[in-house]
Order: sequence, then C-alpha cells, then structure tokens
Amino acid sequence: MSATPESSRKQAYEAGKLAKRLRHQVGQAIADFNMIEDGDKVMVCLSGGKDSYTLLDILLSLKAKAPVHFELIAVNLDQKQPDFPEHVLPDYLTARGVPFHIIEQDTYSTVTRVIPAGKTMCSLCSRLRRGALYSWAAENGITKIALGHHRDDILATFFLNLFHHASLKAMPPKLRSDDGRHVVIRPLAYCRESDIAEYAAQRAFPIIPCNLCGSQENLQRKQVGLMMAEWERQFPGRAETMFRALGNVAPSQLADRNLFDFASLGSREGAGRADAHGWLAGYAGEPATDDAV
Repeated sequence: MSATPESSRKQAYEAGKLAKRLRHQVGQAIADFNMIEDGDKVMVCLSGGKDSYTLLDILLSLKAKAPVHFELIAVNLDQKQPDFPEHVLPDYLTARGVPFHIIEQDTYSTVTRVIPAGKTMCSLCSRLRRGALYSWAAENGITKIALGHHRDDILATFFLNLFHHASLKAMPPKLRSDDGRHVVIRPLAYCRESDIAEYAAQRAFPIIPCNLCGSQENLQRKQVGLMMAEWERQFPGRAETMFRALGNVAPSQLADRNLFDFASLGSREGAGRADAHGWLAGYAGEPATDDAV
C-alpha cells in the first residue's frame, strides 16, 4: 500500500527534524572542542558502516555554510576481506563528487592468522587499521583525522575500561595520537546511535557489513551495549546523563593521587609523615614494653 500524502508529509517532517538535530549536535561538538579550523584538511575515515557514512554526510552539509574553510577527503582501508564489494564506496563517492582514496592493505590475513579462532580480533585489527590510516595521513598533509565514533561508543568504552581495566577513561571527542603527529576528532560525539541508524536508513546509504570483528557475537563491547540499552529502556535519558558526567569530572571526589594532592590536604606544617611500610610494619618509635627490656 502506498503512503498517503499526509503520512508522506509527516515522514518528511520527521526526517527533516532528525537531520537538523544531527547537524546541530555535530556543529556543537566541533565548536566545543575546536575540532576543525580554517585551512584544515580533514580525512574522514569511511568504513562503509552507518556511522562513517553519516559522519561524511553531515560534514558535507555543514561545509557548505561553515564559518571556516576546510577540505574533506574520504579514505577507506580495503583490508582484503573475502567478498568485500570493492566497487561500492568508489561508486558512491564518485556520484557525490567527494574526493577519496582507497588504501589497499591485507590486514585481514594478518589478523586471522595471528588471532586464534574464537578470540576477539578487534584489538589487533584496530592497531593495523590505525597504522595504515595514520601513515597515509602523514604522507598527504592531513591536519585532522575524523572518526565515526558516537556518544554510545564513547560510553561503552568508558564501561569497558571501568569493568575490565580498572580505569576511568573513555574516547575523548578530540585527541593527539600517541606519536604526537596527528589530531583525531570525533564529530559525532554528541549523537545517539539510534538517531544515526535512523538517519542512515532514511538516506539509504550503501552499507557494507563487516565480516571480521562485526561478525563476532560474544564481544565484551556488545555485552556492554546490551546493558546500556536495558538501562535506557528502563530509565529513558540515563545514557545522556552518563555522557554529561564525562564532562563534569571532580578529581577531588575520586581517588587518583596523580590528579589531586590528597596527601597535603589538611596536613600540619612540620608534621612528620610515615610511609606505607611504617604503617604496615608498626610505628618504629613505639615505647618498649617491660618484656622487651
């Protein structure tokens, strides 16, 4: 049954609202973290998934009216996965008139050879992919590397570090790479995954499924995602509250001695201070008992 004019108008209205919301959130993130500056050459890492397609699409729409001039180039890493449809991204990007480059590097064979069957491939795959993209960026004058991680990715990383690595850290919206050569930005940092999925469906992006890490069902990240989805179902808005907490950190209310000088707090001038050995072994200056004389 074909849609009625009224339902078509409603769908168009809702689609327009969603697009406007995503553009606003991306623009706000760019402004808040000074992600893109005048003269930047921004490399958009395009995997063929909903997130990176949405990232490129929103950046293209913002570029037309942006207060600064910047270039965009889409870059995909062809990892030589079996049955990878090599024509999809070039055809899409050519049709849209987007400058692009395809890096061909067989990381698939390396990952499948090194990682035992049934084990998580994400860590090694990510390192190899990052190395290839960073190298190309360095060789081609890229000033910013844009990744498609969204709000839910950032929250999931926070919980993975909390649960499995005893660390309070996530993925920042903007960072400098470990070698100091690159600035990485995440313009979708304020965007919900559900909005991105709906937008990608509306825009009918030619999604390319991942046959490597995306096919692994028992990943810890997926378990965390299910946990977060259940929380959001029971308590709508909880994910947004948790995300805002990542930008509202009070070091003095935690326990990291490198971030806050707890040892000096309330200390009296000139008072001696025993080290941990002294506290664990007993105070060395304790008066001797009669039995010890």
